Amino acid sequence: MASENWLDKDFYKVLGVSKDASDADIKKAYRKLARKYHPDQNPGDEAAEKKFKEISEANTVLSDPEDRKQYDAIRAMGTGARFSAGAGGPGAAGQPGAGGFEDMFGDMFGGGRTRASYGGSPFGGAGGPRVQFGGGGDPFADLFGGGGFGSGGNSPFGAQQAPRNPDVEASVTVDFHQSLEGAKVKVNRPDGRGTTIRLPEGVRDGQKVRLRGKGTVGPGGKSDLIVTVHVRPHELFERDGDNLTIRVPVTFEEAALGTIISVPTTDGSTVRLRLKAGQEPGTRMRVKGRGVKTKKHTGDLYVIPEIQVPENLSPEAEEALKKFTELSGQSDPRAGLAEQAKVG
Repeated sequence: MASENWLDKDFYKVLGVSKDASDADIKKAYRKLARKYHPDQNPGDEAAEKKFKEISEANTVLSDPEDRKQYDAIRAMGTGARFSAGAGGPGAAGQPGAGGFEDMFGDMFGGGRTRASYGGSPFGGAGGPRVQFGGGGDPFADLFGGGGFGSGGNSPFGAQQAPRNPDVEASVTVDFHQSLEGAKVKVNRPDGRGTTIRLPEGVRDGQKVRLRGKGTVGPGGKSDLIVTVHVRPHELFERDGDNLTIRVPVTFEEAALGTIISVPTTDGSTVRLRLKAGQEPGTRMRVKGRGVKTKKHTGDLYVIPEIQVPENLSPEAEEALKKFTELSGQSDPRAGLAEQAKVG
């Protein structure tokens, strides 16, 4: 998603989180909404599909620290600094919204489109907004006879050289297992053409994959194709970095007496783990090297046993359970909570 459109998008509102939400809060909100509006859960529902795309875009920006920082800066500047105003539109000379960075540099350099972000001066000095020029144009061309800095043209500073073509952006949605194993997928480019690409093993949700020379072809040579990858959530596995977590149900008897449990992994095999008698609920059990595998690192699998409470007990079972509680001599697990809850 091009950053010049961020001014009109409230990604925090789309995900239902506050502007100071933590990375974990953003991730949790996205997962919840993705499950609700996923096209597989809402076949033929165009509204749900549109909503899924919106939350995917929001998550892509807010889950990336650099993109989120730039997004917050752009939103903070307000409508006076719109970055994609066309001729006669908001932000153009003489129109509402004029007076921002686009107007200032547009008047100087012939209406070239600009994009502002914080971090330093475009001329090497510290402080102030950094201005980057998009759209493939050269804002300095009019000042130096069409050549610009370092590109030549009719400039006395070098031989003629056409400006580099702008990169092309696209997105693709893949299943969870495809993100783990890597896969060949078809990407629909903005011009309507399809391109088959190979995703790397262990690609993350929101990750951008750059394909050198797969963008556009022009006088400035070949540009790149930048693909944003969206990964559908899995029913069992949750991903955190290169680690995976799975919650495994166990019976009350297994939790109390201990047992050996069989746990599925992402490659279809299983691992066997010993559940200790009386092990505290929610304790994570680590399986080394069975997480996400990437070119540089392999994560771990964490197993969380969860006690499955029996339902629809027969009268005989209820009586036996009461007898068990009596014989076990278990004390009141809530004793002392009222005293601990007192404030002051």
